[in-house]
Amino acid sequence: MKTYIRFLSKIFINSFFYVSLIMFSLIFLLNLLSELDFFKNMNVENSLPIYLSLLNSPTFIFEMFPFIFLISTQLFFITLFNDNQLNIFKYSGLKNSKILWIISLISFFLGLLIITIFYSFSSSLKNFYLDLKTSYTKDGKYLAVITKNGLWIKDVVNKKTLIINAVKVNQNFLVNAYISEFNENFKIKRNIVSPKIDISNKEWIIYDAEIFDKNKREKIKSLKLETNFDYFLIQNLFSNLSSLSILELLELRENYKSLNYSIIDIDIQLLKLISFPIYLVLMTILSSIIMLSTKELKSSILKISIGLFLSVIIYYIFNFFNVLGKTEKINLFNSILVPLILLTFINSIMIRRFNEK
Repeated sequence: MKTYIRFLSKIFINSFFYVSLIMFSLIFLLNLLSELDFFKNMNVENSLPIYLSLLNSPTFIFEMFPFIFLISTQLFFITLFNDNQLNIFKYSGLKNSKILWIISLISFFLGLLIITIFYSFSSSLKNFYLDLKTSYTKDGKYLAVITKNGLWIKDVVNKKTLIINAVKVNQNFLVNAYISEFNENFKIKRNIVSPKIDISNKEWIIYDAEIFDKNKREKIKSLKLETNFDYFLIQNLFSNLSSLSILELLELRENYKSLNYSIIDIDIQLLKLISFPIYLVLMTILSSIIMLSTKELKSSILKISIGLFLSVIIYYIFNFFNVLGKTEKINLFNSILVPLILLTFINSIMIRRFNEK
């Protein structure tokens, strides 16, 4: 490896870790304030909010990586500007485009490491965080999971425990459902079998119910059952996909398909992860263009402010297209691809005369 490549790589990677450490510290403090507020009326150990904050912070860091790469690139160029090293490289025949190529390549490989190693690590911590936090919430006695055998729900209402299994979810209905009802001592009271249950509201309507109570069997055309779940709540229970690794997302996708459950959110999450290294490279290029275009400005804070302003706009553009994809207003691939194409187009326009700057 050539000396100048090692030199530039070292500066960029050092900038990346420095900015990441600062971001982690800020996110940790914000999480800690949130956890302290959550536990303010509970008698828990002082170390618990700190522990939970540490578990939850990596997930937020992952979401902040586009900003981190943008600021890291700006810090990289500020270092070169301060020591007049950029002009030295230029006089030595090293063009700006070559420097951009080097840091873009580093960004791409860091992006690959982030989605393969860091994302798996952060999702595992997030999953552990959610399990631990749930035990301190009032909804800790409620549970809903999706497996190869369909949707499973555990619910506690009026001192009764309900174990519910459904083969499929069709719009607002559970299809081919089986309900076991237990008393407060967890002794079986009755079993209910139904081909269709309306879960639009928390008071479910069970159609063509077969009730098995001890040795008796009874058929009822329509039966109401009070629960803590409705269709909207069940959907939102599985919305925190950041707690799942890529392999777990793929497995959940197959389970969703077998349940006839919408896989839109999972597909968008997977597409975001696949395109993430490209997104980071484009943010690195954008930041480089900003720094070289504002080279005459003496204030580094102003340069960073311009970059952050543009990155916030880009962030909301990406979110806007993600919402369009989730609501099926546009194709899922377009919801991820169009913002990347727009960012590429912006970079292409701004990169003219790049070597002359």
